[in-house]
Amino acid sequence: MKTGRWEKIVAGSGGSEIAEAALVLPLAFLLLLGIYWFGRAFNVYATINHAAREGARVAVASTCGSCGNAATTASTIAGVVTTTMQASGVDPGNITAYSPAPTFCSGTSATNCNTASNNNNITICNQVQLASNVAGQGPPVCGVSVSFEYPYSFSLPYPANAISLQLKADVQMRGEY
Repeated sequence: MKTGRWEKIVAGSGGSEIAEAALVLPLAFLLLLGIYWFGRAFNVYATINHAAREGARVAVASTCGSCGNAATTASTIAGVVTTTMQASGVDPGNITAYSPAPTFCSGTSATNCNTASNNNNITICNQVQLASNVAGQGPPVCGVSVSFEYPYSFSLPYPANAISLQLKADVQMRGEY
């Protein structure tokens, strides 16, 4: 009887399940890891856009209506952006400069853009032409543009090199002048 039992074990299909699992589990693991890394990339992208939006909101808001309504300084705007990023667990030290070529409102020039390393490589442009009024009638709408890039890299266990993306945040907001 013992020989019949061993023949059943050797001739059975129990080993094929292990072989199938050895083929399928790494692919399933790779798929789940890819979903995680792309979800994290989307989260970082949403965070940097939120931070740029908060910086633009501070840039267009009045600072003090009774004391001359001074323009918000670039360091204050950069501070808001970095604080927002830190609150979400994204390192603001990795910000790199990104300078799109905006169209400026009449009478202004590219000197209205401020990009400096002491402002954490965040480009802040004032008097940017955003759009015209309804059906192209009336003067153009002017506002502020806050833009920067953030490097994001993710690596899966199988590729030799990590895949790197430059996530761009470019937010424009109408001025409340």
